[in-house]
Amino acid sequence: MKNSIALCFLALFNLQSCTSQEVPTKEWQIKTALMAVPDDYKDGAKVYGYTPTGEFTTLQEGTNEYIALADDPTNENFSTAAYHETLDPFMARGRELKAQGKNSEEIFDIREEEIKSGTLKMPDKATLCVFTGKVNPETQEIENPHVRYVFYIPFATGKSTGLSTTPTPPGHAWLMNPGTHRAHIMITPPKK
Repeated sequence: MKNSIALCFLALFNLQSCTSQEVPTKEWQIKTALMAVPDDYKDGAKVYGYTPTGEFTTLQEGTNEYIALADDPTNENFSTAAYHETLDPFMARGRELKAQGKNSEEIFDIREEEIKSGTLKMPDKATLCVFTGKVNPETQEIENPHVRYVFYIPFATGKSTGLSTTPTPPGHAWLMNPGTHRAHIMITPPKK
């Protein structure tokens, strides 16, 4: 029994040490998060990211309508995102539910119900940009950058938009999650 408890404490200590070593600097998080922000909004965008211990926090206050999310250091794939401030309550609620241990299906269903009931505000249109790539382990620069665009139009359908509701070739628009609170137009430019 004592050995099991000791192993648990050792595992937690190692996890904590690992987490604090893997979180990039505040400056790097801000720099790479802003890569997802359209050029017109880079100056003055708010940036969310992570403390050295892995806690989600505000890294930079904003003065315009855009919010950027730094790469999640617990995910091995590099990805940042940026969105219009009107989408923040929706995004924040998703983060809150995830922190409560809810899975993606539960988060979807809870937010759908809350938006339909009016307890969670969702704009009638909003933009999200997702920036991905590979982190060069030596230079820490982002290689093979790629941007995907998401245009939220809640409860839209293929019929109301004239868009396909099945994935299309890169560069073509299609409607994902049609008829739901998360209905959005996906545009994924071809990779070079």
